[in-house]
Amino acid sequence: MTTEGTAEGRRPRLRDIAERVGISEAAASFALNGKPGVSEATRRRVREVAEELKWSPHQAARALSGAGSSTVGLVIARSMQDVGSELFFHRLMSGMQAVLSRRHYGLLLQAVDSVQEELETYRRWKSEQRVDGVVLVDLRRDDPRPAALVELGLPALIAGGPDPLGLVPSVSIDDAAAMTAIVRHLRDMGHERIAYLSGPPSMLHVHRRTEAFERAGSELSLGHCRVESTDFSAAVGSSVTESVLRARPRPTAVIYDNEVLAVAGVGAVRRLSLRIPDDVAVVVWEDTPVCTALQPELTALQRDAAGFGADVAERLLRLLAGAPVADYAERVPSLLARASTLGARGPADPR
Repeated sequence: MTTEGTAEGRRPRLRDIAERVGISEAAASFALNGKPGVSEATRRRVREVAEELKWSPHQAARALSGAGSSTVGLVIARSMQDVGSELFFHRLMSGMQAVLSRRHYGLLLQAVDSVQEELETYRRWKSEQRVDGVVLVDLRRDDPRPAALVELGLPALIAGGPDPLGLVPSVSIDDAAAMTAIVRHLRDMGHERIAYLSGPPSMLHVHRRTEAFERAGSELSLGHCRVESTDFSAAVGSSVTESVLRARPRPTAVIYDNEVLAVAGVGAVRRLSLRIPDDVAVVVWEDTPVCTALQPELTALQRDAAGFGADVAERLLRLLAGAPVADYAERVPSLLARASTLGARGPADPR
């Protein structure tokens, strides 16, 4: 494609505008950035030419001019396959983008392999002024990211949390209350031996869910509450489910941390010739269309992930505007009881 006034295939530069108008590059920059030093007529002509050439400022030029990027960054330290397969992230980002686009902001997403690589991304983005602020997800225990972002001077908000050190504001969900609701529901259905297949224990929300699971089991005097950690993958979810259900005494209910683990777990239950919910009840942390596509339909926590993302974006934009932003807790998700836990009140086969 040829751009008028430039060499074929080349993005128009500030120099092209300056040459077309017959002024210096500095004067063109002043005109485009609303700075004094050029006449109003020159300013109008520069903007007309910039529009004709379909010119947009390069990031380096934006950095030199002090202009913001009108972009929010989101780095996820998981494989892109994990990010793509978990519907929560899709809903989170769609909710964020709904708010950001109305304010003419963009969302820059990057998946990395580790927290260290995530920190390197933030340093690079800060030096290049690629983003005005970032959203943190999957807060870790003893997480180095909040302090690093404060040191960098890069505004941030946590989706999840709150930050134990109080360095970065957050929008959070009460994981403890949600887990307690699940355990109480299973107890009411007659279950006393429950397994929880969690994500990595290094993640703070997983740690909080695990603590709540064990505390609820103790308070309700359940016979046996077992926690098994996974990496959120289907392969590990399947193998751990088989291991858990081959144990004696066998759990009569299993809680899964996301829909990927739950789908893999249901497959493992069927391979072992067990019935849901007669032999084992199933609960999944995140309600998705998969939960109602499976038979029997899966009991799940219902939370508005898109609304959660919208709240995150709204509060980050307030932070970028210089307004005070405090921690905010979303309402506790509601439990949608379906056939995977309602079909039997306590398995008849206690093995």
